[in-house]
Amino acid sequence: MIRYTISASLLFLFSAFNIILFDFNKKSDISSWNIVDDRVMGGISQSHFSLTTSGHGKFYEFVTTESNGGFSSVDYDFDKVKVSPNDKIKIKLKGDGKTYQFRVKAFPNDRHNYIKEFATTGEWQNVEIPLSDMYASWRGNRLNIPNFDKNQITGITLMIANGKKQNFQILLNSIEVVN
Repeated sequence: MIRYTISASLLFLFSAFNIILFDFNKKSDISSWNIVDDRVMGGISQSHFSLTTSGHGKFYEFVTTESNGGFSSVDYDFDKVKVSPNDKIKIKLKGDGKTYQFRVKAFPNDRHNYIKEFATTGEWQNVEIPLSDMYASWRGNRLNIPNFDKNQITGITLMIANGKKQNFQILLNSIEVVN
């Protein structure tokens, strides 16, 4: 009996270190999520972000390289969240079989983001991204600085930038920091 109590307590302690960045549900306020498409550079890609009737975040529409474009993204900025480079980002999502980028920003005034690409399967999946695997990039160029080695994040971005014209859709259930 004592062994069970200790195990249950340890399980609670380990799960207590997970930090929910966003948990989508039917009552979620997604007004702080912002679309940034290549239109800021003269492109013509267009995306939308909405909440489905089942309570999932839905990022969708089309991306094209016409007019020097090529990306669509949705950003979510928040107050500083303490992390360790050893932590992971865990995203529960349902993609469309395409490859996306997940980005984190360590400090609000940083120009660069830390990036990791991931493939979707077309089914619900849990994507785990080690923060230490995320490389620094600015305007599509990899920077010659270390991979993520900070102790905080202040924003996240989901982006599609595959260099071709295509429709896309990804559903989000939750995004959290896990250790």
